Amino acid sequence: VQLQASGGGLVQPGGSLRLSCAASGFTLNYYAIGWFRQAPGKEREGVSCINMSDGGTGSTDSVKGRFTISRDNVENTVYLQMNSLKPEDTAVYHCALAVGLGCTFSTSDYDYWGQGTLVTVSS
Repeated sequence: VQLQASGGGLVQPGGSLRLSCAASGFTLNYYAIGWFRQAPGKEREGVSCINMSDGGTGSTDSVKGRFTISRDNVENTVYLQMNSLKPEDTAVYHCALAVGLGCTFSTSDYDYWGQGTLVTVSS
C-alpha cells in the first residue's frame, strides 16, 4: 500500500489549499482514509476522515466549517479542501489508511501512512 500526499505550501491567513492523498497498491472493500497533522512541538492530531465505502466523514471541531474532505473512488484519491486558513493550521499534514474500519481519529487504528506535506499559513 502506498499513500502519496501532495498540495501543501505557503498561504496567507484566510487563504485556501487543497491537499490530495492518492492511494495505490491494494484491493480493499472497506477502509477509511484520514488526514492528520502535526505542528512543531505538538502531538499528531486527527483532522478529517472519510469512510471510502459509504462516504461517511468526520472532522475535528477546530476545522468544521472550514475544511471539507471528499473522495474519488475511481482514482482512490481523497481530497482535503482547506478554506479560511489560520496560522494555527500550520503543520505537516499526513494521510493514512485504516483497513476494515470506518472514519476514526485514533492513530493506532491506521495501518499505513504516507509522507507528510507541509502547510504554512503566514503573512
